[in-house]
Amino acid sequence: MNNSRRRPPADPMVRALIQQARATALSRRQFLSVSAGVAGTAALLAACGTGGAPGASSTAAPSAATDVSDAEKLVRWANWTLYLDQNDAGTQYPTLDAFTKQTGIEVEYLEDIEDNDTFYGKVSGQLANGDDIGYDIVTPTDWMAGRLIRLGYAQELDLANIPNADNLVSTLRDVDYDEGRKHALTWQSGFGGLAWDKAKVPGGMQSLDDLWKPELAGKVEVLSEMHDTIGLIMLSQGVDPSGDWGDAEYDAAIELLREKIESGHIRQVKGNSYTQDLVSGDAWACIGWSGDITALNYEADNRFDFVVPEAGGTLWSDEMLIPIGATHKRNAETLMNYYYEPEVAAEVAAWVNYVTPVEGAREAMEKSDPELAADTNIFPDAETLAKVHVFRTLTPDEETRYNGQFLEVIGA
Repeated sequence: MNNSRRRPPADPMVRALIQQARATALSRRQFLSVSAGVAGTAALLAACGTGGAPGASSTAAPSAATDVSDAEKLVRWANWTLYLDQNDAGTQYPTLDAFTKQTGIEVEYLEDIEDNDTFYGKVSGQLANGDDIGYDIVTPTDWMAGRLIRLGYAQELDLANIPNADNLVSTLRDVDYDEGRKHALTWQSGFGGLAWDKAKVPGGMQSLDDLWKPELAGKVEVLSEMHDTIGLIMLSQGVDPSGDWGDAEYDAAIELLREKIESGHIRQVKGNSYTQDLVSGDAWACIGWSGDITALNYEADNRFDFVVPEAGGTLWSDEMLIPIGATHKRNAETLMNYYYEPEVAAEVAAWVNYVTPVEGAREAMEKSDPELAADTNIFPDAETLAKVHVFRTLTPDEETRYNGQFLEVIGA
């Protein structure tokens, strides 16, 4: 197992810039100043999620597609950007190559998820009709996975084909967005917090108030994932997003966000691509995701920092599920089973730097990289977990109203 901690940039633009740097002998510092950045995304050990559809389906749930796995040794997987181990050239996925060699199943792997809402917008019509959306596995965040499951857009898993599902960590086995774990298994988990360029913000950051300092006006970005951005704002206002709150608390948080956007303090609201603005220098500080910043620092000489704010951070999971129209169900289950082998999970975690959901992965990591096995952003301890909160499950009505308000405020 090759547990390289150095993440090569996989974006074609970034690779092109690397080639240009080599050809023109740019210094490392010069290269980093013009590179587009690298991103990683996504997802932790939440015993509950934030599922809930914007409303009940007005028609019967569509029927599952016919499985052609016997005839077609293929599985198609849609994931977030830079969310799987890659080789140094960014051209291959070692664990996928090993899976194909082991099983004979080819994998079409696509980095097609930028954020949950835009992805859902692209495929929801096809899902409602029971059509094949072109993927056999998708990895939405827990709350969106809950929506897909509630609407009948996810096929029920045959756990007989996924015996390694028993390796799911205990804290993720009982989730309210998928009772009984019938439809989804966690891919990765992670934290939402504050990130910044250490040269631009030499004093560092400890609280959301630091993000609102006047000297950062026009250089701040926040996430287009409502649960992270609003979750951190709520925590800064003394509200636990995993607790008992309602319209008044949400309205207070959304109004603060509106004020910061309308005043120009927040320059943009983005999904995965916020990392590009950190690298280019267009953004100096942001609400971001833990694994992304670790990944950026491998290519940027530890230029950035990340912290869970004093008031607390968010905690989320991205879930693997099989869309209702997927035609390679058993092949998808075989792939899920493979990634729940502790050695394979450790190899992925060493590259993506998010929290692995697989029991035994830490022990596997200790054999190859003891230092990384001690990283609490990948294997969080009790102290780390005490600082983060899962955005509570929204009712369908709440999700419709709250998401609508958020999208209106951010101009989406």
